[in-house]
Order: sequence, then C-alpha cells, then structure tokens
Amino acid sequence: MALFETSRTVVRLMTGADADFIRQLLNEPSFLRFIGDREVRTTDDAGQFIDRRYQQSYREHGYGLYVVESRASGDSMGICGFVRRDSLPAVDIGFAFLPRYEGQGLAFESASATLHYGRQTLGLARVLAIAQTDNTRSVALLNRLGFVFDSLITMPGEAQPVSMFVNAPPLNAAAAEP
Repeated sequence: MALFETSRTVVRLMTGADADFIRQLLNEPSFLRFIGDREVRTTDDAGQFIDRRYQQSYREHGYGLYVVESRASGDSMGICGFVRRDSLPAVDIGFAFLPRYEGQGLAFESASATLHYGRQTLGLARVLAIAQTDNTRSVALLNRLGFVFDSLITMPGEAQPVSMFVNAPPLNAAAAEP
C-alpha cells in the first residue's frame, strides 16, 4: 500500500513479503558500519524482525520505517521513515539504501517527501535525526534536508557518541514540498 509517491519513488508500508530485501539491506557493510548489526541473517529472521520492529512501530505509533521502491521497476531500493526512541525527546528520521541506489538523489527525494508526510499527515511538529560523526554522506543529506547539528549524544548501550540534528524550517516554504 503506497503512502505517497515522488517523481521516481513509491513509499509504502513494509510487509512480510519484504523479508528478503530487508535481510539484504541489514547486512550491507555500510548498514552494519553506520547503523549497526541487527543480527538478521536469514529471510526468516528478517520476517520476524519486520513484524517485531517495523510493523510493531506502525501499530504502536502510527508510523515507522517504510520501503522506498522505484516507480519505474518496482524494485525495493531502501527504507526511509520515522523511529520513536525512548532516549530521544522526539521522533527521528532514518534512511538506508542499497549501495547500487546511492548517489542518485533518491534518499533526498524520498526523505524530503517523508518529512512532508510526517508534518502534514502525521502532525509531527519536531523531527530529529542521529548519525555517526564520520558518516559524511548522511550528515550532508541531513543538512540538505534542513537539519542542523544540535549536540553529541551517547545512545543507551553504545560507547561512541553520535551527532544529533534538529529540523530547521526551510528558508523557502516551497522547498519543503516534495
């Protein structure tokens, strides 16, 4: 079920049918390095993870991480959406794409539309973002999306601090439209 579309993407709820894609994404070296090891090794693990994490978030909060598909091919390219963490004062936006879809502006396109959806449909007044300090691509994307650095924080159970960003209103309101 599509939540919204952009010129090149369809953003939709994740289902159990996405298990093989999620297994692949969660085991990409960049995901493991910058986001973390979710210990999802098999398609069965991924199906359980989808239910326990992503779909549970939909049930509890009315939002979560969504699948980003290509409008042209229908291929799953990445995920983008909102995460509610007890350790943060507001929801944060998250995104991850398979390497073959990076560097094409797809993360910016889908994240811009996701922010618009979050504000207009979900009523999210404040959105945060976190990124490892050395994740230069994510930091650049967050800056392009209008986020500004707020502080270094250490997440529960982690040793290394991460950068926390807050959304800043766009200089041009039309820039916020997907």
